Amino acid sequence: MAFELVIKNANVATASDRFCCDIGVSAGKVVAMASSLPAGEKTIDAKGLLTLPGGIDSHVHLEQPGPPHIVMADGFESGTLAAAFGGNTTVMPFCLQRKGHTLRQALSDYHGAAEGNCHVDVSFHLIVSDPTSAVLGQELPALVEAGYTSLKVFMTYDDLVLTDRQMMEVMAAAKETGALVMIHAEGYDTIRFLVDRLERAEKTRPFYHGPSRPVAVEREATHRAISLAEITEVPIMIVHVSNREAMEEIARAQDRGLKIFGETCPQYLVLTEADMDREQMEGAKYVCSPPPRTSEHQQACWEGLTRGVFQVFSSDHCPYRFAEDGKLNSRGKESFRWIPNGIPGIETRLPILFSEGVKKGRIDVNRFVALTSTNHAKTYGLYPRKGTIAIGSDADIVLWDPEIRKTIRQSDLHHNCDYTPYEGLQVTGWPVTTIVRGKVIIEDGVLVDAGKNGQYLERDRSALLSSADLMR
Repeated sequence: MAFELVIKNANVATASDRFCCDIGVSAGKVVAMASSLPAGEKTIDAKGLLTLPGGIDSHVHLEQPGPPHIVMADGFESGTLAAAFGGNTTVMPFCLQRKGHTLRQALSDYHGAAEGNCHVDVSFHLIVSDPTSAVLGQELPALVEAGYTSLKVFMTYDDLVLTDRQMMEVMAAAKETGALVMIHAEGYDTIRFLVDRLERAEKTRPFYHGPSRPVAVEREATHRAISLAEITEVPIMIVHVSNREAMEEIARAQDRGLKIFGETCPQYLVLTEADMDREQMEGAKYVCSPPPRTSEHQQACWEGLTRGVFQVFSSDHCPYRFAEDGKLNSRGKESFRWIPNGIPGIETRLPILFSEGVKKGRIDVNRFVALTSTNHAKTYGLYPRKGTIAIGSDADIVLWDPEIRKTIRQSDLHHNCDYTPYEGLQVTGWPVTTIVRGKVIIEDGVLVDAGKNGQYLERDRSALLSSADLMR
């Protein structure tokens, strides 16, 4: 049998297994795995490296519209290129419905932006900001059938927040259609109250973004979201959990048998609130929501990952430049209220978790694969096409040098942002070769295929709707 690509001496780790073999790839699929295969049209020797399923980053923001004069740094081209260099083969950004607009129009515009510009595969979540009867009763059922099987709702932000009644209407529609609901859990009214009080006290530096969104704000909203999901009997994913109290709300719900799932991100493992207290406006580089917390809450997020309270680990890549069109916009200089919320991280997500998790003994490599690839595929209806290395699966494969030591530097990254919040962080382990559906995109750290051959992925309904078979 002739193969288009053969990976020799592959030291494979999936979410459940470790084994060595040769891997044969044809027509974008893994078609053979054996102790020895003949050379292919292209052959890569993976000796001394780890061979892992391609990363799936299921929480990224690319080319998303925002306030006037504020520009998101990464579109699809730069964002997916950075993703590939970071060992990711699929990313899942959010298609934002603006109030007064339809989901279909939002999708048409977003597909237009993505088409022909993606270095890796993509699939969209829907952000529902205007849940009219037409959106929930007509558009959403048709779109779920068409493979848009996840949606996100917000409990904060002026132009996105939903009332509890609207949240329940969305959840009820999700139950009827089989969509999975993702929730940004922070309490809108409480945040507005605290922001107003801080500004009256002239506490406006970037640091005060944290006190405007304390742990209690996230805990309360998490508890409320879980309660609404329990009443409507739908599974939900609480995204970007930052602290112990919110994590424990999720854990208690899981212990009661509810299908409540959680996600955390690199910023909650390696950044702290002190980063927002840097001199002058440097702290603005670390403003995101929820904000970084204390080292004690960092430990709690690690516990959430190791105990299985969190099923997925995502970047929440939301890149705004440290410049006049981003963090340092004129109003942002006046008050933290106007600093765009979000930090870049699509390229550094996997190396940070590998170094801080696997190399420091907090998790094993199988758990790493589950948290960064397999569980994402299961959660969002892509498994087993994505998220594993197995015969019949897409040949989304990343070769890792587990011993290389690197210092994260903005100058070495490939996003279109002008800084990284992880500047100077030393890591051990880095992805060196990225293969998307059998096409070698990055080889030995060099871009070798700039063809932007990423595909859009229609998805099945989430595995969470019928079972809770993710690793706990």
